[in-house]
Amino acid sequence: MSAGTPGPLALVGSGEYLPSMAPLEASLLAGRPPRYVQLATAAVPDGEAVVARWHDLGRVQAERLGVEPVILEVTDRASADDPAIAAQVAGAGLIYLSGGHPEFLATTLAGTRVWDAIVTTWGGGAALAGCSAGAMALCGRVPSLRHPRRGASDGLGLLAHLRVLPHFDAFSARLPHAALRAAIPDDPGVCVVGIDEETALVGGPVHWRVEGRASAWVLTRAGREEHPAGTTLDTRGD
Repeated sequence: MSAGTPGPLALVGSGEYLPSMAPLEASLLAGRPPRYVQLATAAVPDGEAVVARWHDLGRVQAERLGVEPVILEVTDRASADDPAIAAQVAGAGLIYLSGGHPEFLATTLAGTRVWDAIVTTWGGGAALAGCSAGAMALCGRVPSLRHPRRGASDGLGLLAHLRVLPHFDAFSARLPHAALRAAIPDDPGVCVVGIDEETALVGGPVHWRVEGRASAWVLTRAGREEHPAGTTLDTRGD
């Protein structure tokens, strides 16, 4: 990888560490150091057993890919600001933020040494991926799908022009139309994208290709536009 050139981004609808998503993760590591940095921080509110499960799945996936797993034990802002933990990000080929609670992930990482190390390492050529909550938190704002009246909370702001709705094929089938409309801001410069399960947008920060088993969807108040796997899309907004 070339120093000084940001690596690819991946926004994943679901499926981190599953065998079906191994080809995507392998492609993100291709030509980069075989060092797979993983953060299950978004799962911390669900308890230690859930976090441990994500760690185990991540290790198995790294073994499947033949690379080194590096598990960052980031559970709160103190650990996110620990210089020893932040130092483990250096040299990564792929950094992955797995799923859980996007608001917790964003508030835990924002402005910390770990987040600074992630941005710096990505800026130097490492790939950076977020799945479900991880993808949502990378954006400027995080919509609340369960409680649409709450609006959106602050994300990490790496992709300030985007809002992501993961698990879109599953969510859109059971969410009321009002919840989806509430996720679409009035700002025409913000693009709202739904990403189906086991599907990803890869590239960024504006131009993307759709990879995986299903589709990505660009949502507006007028409706939705489908982008099946194998196609590209632009997320510059209006």
